[in-house]
Amino acid sequence: MFVPRPMTVLPVGIILLFLGQASVDAEVFTALCDMEYLVHMEKDLVDSLDRYIQQEEDKLNRIKTFQSRIREVSQMAMEEPTRHLHHPVNAYLLVKRFTRDWPLLEAWIQEDTAEDFLYNMTKVKESFPSDEDYIGAGKALVRLQDTYDLSTQNIAKGKMGEIATATRPDTGFTKSPELLAEDCFELGRLAYVDQDYYHCALWMEESLARLQPDPMSDLTRDTILDYLAYASYQQNNIERAYQATKELLKINPEHTRAVNNMKFFEKEMEKSQNLVTPQKEEVEDTTVRGEYKRDLARDYLPEREIYELLCQADQPEMFNITPSRGKHLKCRYFTNNNHPRLLLAPQRLEQVFDKPKMWIFHNILTDPEMEVIKKIAQPRLRRATIQNSITGELEHASYRISKSAWLQGWEHKVIRRVNQRVEDVTGLTMETAEELQVVNYGMGGHYEPHFDFARKEEKSAFDPSEGNRIATMLFYMSDVEAGGATVFPQVGARLIPEKGAGAFWYNLFRSGEGDMLTRHAACPVLVGSKWVSNKWIHERGQEFRRKCGLSPED
Repeated sequence: MFVPRPMTVLPVGIILLFLGQASVDAEVFTALCDMEYLVHMEKDLVDSLDRYIQQEEDKLNRIKTFQSRIREVSQMAMEEPTRHLHHPVNAYLLVKRFTRDWPLLEAWIQEDTAEDFLYNMTKVKESFPSDEDYIGAGKALVRLQDTYDLSTQNIAKGKMGEIATATRPDTGFTKSPELLAEDCFELGRLAYVDQDYYHCALWMEESLARLQPDPMSDLTRDTILDYLAYASYQQNNIERAYQATKELLKINPEHTRAVNNMKFFEKEMEKSQNLVTPQKEEVEDTTVRGEYKRDLARDYLPEREIYELLCQADQPEMFNITPSRGKHLKCRYFTNNNHPRLLLAPQRLEQVFDKPKMWIFHNILTDPEMEVIKKIAQPRLRRATIQNSITGELEHASYRISKSAWLQGWEHKVIRRVNQRVEDVTGLTMETAEELQVVNYGMGGHYEPHFDFARKEEKSAFDPSEGNRIATMLFYMSDVEAGGATVFPQVGARLIPEKGAGAFWYNLFRSGEGDMLTRHAACPVLVGSKWVSNKWIHERGQEFRRKCGLSPED
């Protein structure tokens, strides 16, 4: 028997989006720095709303004063209307009220105090986030929920900062208000529309637990139960679907779909030897949540489990180093064979991994340099793209949520200085290197496991005159309160963002073959804002700087 889906009423924009007719350029949730204007905009709207409310209250107070005064006179007159009118002053005032006071009241009531607020609203409405931003923000919370193994209860309570204190005890975190039942319902409904019944069930359970009388909300218990029953059924949790449907029918016995589904669920319950049959009367606790199994079928990656474990890990840097390997990992002041520019200002260099070799240059960028780079990049940030390995075309992808901009050396002396510093510490030429890419990550911003170098089978992967990406220099330009680590699932390495530091590794062996162990990912940002910039260095021009080797391991 087919269990019909609940009816879903969505805004027109969201309906068009899921039909593929809405804009695909989400320009808000993909970078946190571009969301800051919304905070200021909302503050202005709240101030405008305060003025409107005050004007409405002033108007209402005038009307109440009028009502009180007129009621007193009217009650006096109604005791003896004829006798009351014998007094000429009373007769005069009665005529005055109908010719002056009541028309004045009519004018007060018709007075439009909302004009200023509506004008301000209209002026900024074009800058509001789009429906895709709303959907992307909802999916970001779900992504954080999965990657960091967070419960819906903790997310709804705003307890995202608990991981922040675990990973960075010295860093404070931003608190947030708790989610209302309607907020949880909307998250569940977004998952439902996406046919993600696992998260739909989890968030409908949370919505049900948080439902309280709210005059501003049309959300009802039977609506939540309708979605919950269907999502539980899709998750093969027939018992929870049965319980939710039974409770739904107590609230609304005439619910046609629920009546039909109840018969189906009862038959399914009877078939199972492990579940109590519905004929027996049992005391049901409707507050007990169902158990659901996460479905990875649509977004499964071979390294998904280790990727998420690395993102969750609380070790400061390394996840999989034995003592015999760790003794070779050292810190030192680095001059790159007495390079003239490094003799007076040696770099603090730390080798943090051995296979593949990875180094951290601590404080390689200064605060003023990072601020200049951010200031130049921010107005030019655009949603990050990936290159389709089959078509070679650039496109947006859900597994890379960020905005990026490209800065050239001629634009500012700081950019030229940074490029020169990369050449100084690596010994590699920047002549064929890519421009400095600056990235700001958005809500739950991440980049799933990928290679920086191009594989041979990829179409139009790189310019032959520049060659493949031989090495990566990744600059961290902000600390991150929680999340946002760079992880290498193949080897278990994990780098925590450290403001001003630069991570460096080679993507290619000396033979020119790609090092598959350099597959890495940017974990979702749980709390905070993550700024990075990277310099991708190419093969051409390095022939005498990093000489070839015949062995793939050389």
